[in-house]
Amino acid sequence: MARTPSNMLPLGTTAPDFNLPDTISSQTISMQSLQSEVATLVMFICNHCPFVKHIQSQLAALGQDYIPKGVKIAAISSNDVANYPDDSPEKMKALAQTLGFNFPYLYDETQAVAKSFDAACTPDFYIFDKDLKCVYRGQLDGSRPESGIPVTGKDIRTALDALLAGNTVSTEQRPSLGCNIKWKAE
Repeated sequence: MARTPSNMLPLGTTAPDFNLPDTISSQTISMQSLQSEVATLVMFICNHCPFVKHIQSQLAALGQDYIPKGVKIAAISSNDVANYPDDSPEKMKALAQTLGFNFPYLYDETQAVAKSFDAACTPDFYIFDKDLKCVYRGQLDGSRPESGIPVTGKDIRTALDALLAGNTVSTEQRPSLGCNIKWKAE
């Protein structure tokens, strides 16, 4: 299990636009369509990574807790499915349905979207404000597989709660840590 940290996209960066297929609805979703009056959470995840498996139920809980408050959420998988077939679109859809995701689970086949976000690992989290400016990038919380620390989503929840309250998000942010994105051979 490779331990790769986030690259920490500079705060204030405008969210890169994209058009990706949603494995759940089969619709094409753009970053513009995810723009919210409050906040947009973009998560780079995958099916097979033990770091993502460790937090899967909290990802579903984020959708259940924050989408009703006006936050838009999308998960993206950018892994090379030829070498990691557990991350195929069909298996992404099945996992999303099993976990009860109420947000799109997008497939980045070309990996261009992961590169435009400077995503490095799964999981990797980005929160954008109502103007699609990056206000948070980093970890879900301090929990890791076998760390003994409970999965709470504290860091993401604190940032989203600040935006919902009309406050600024603290710039004290920690990188996420997970498996490296499985890049295709070039």
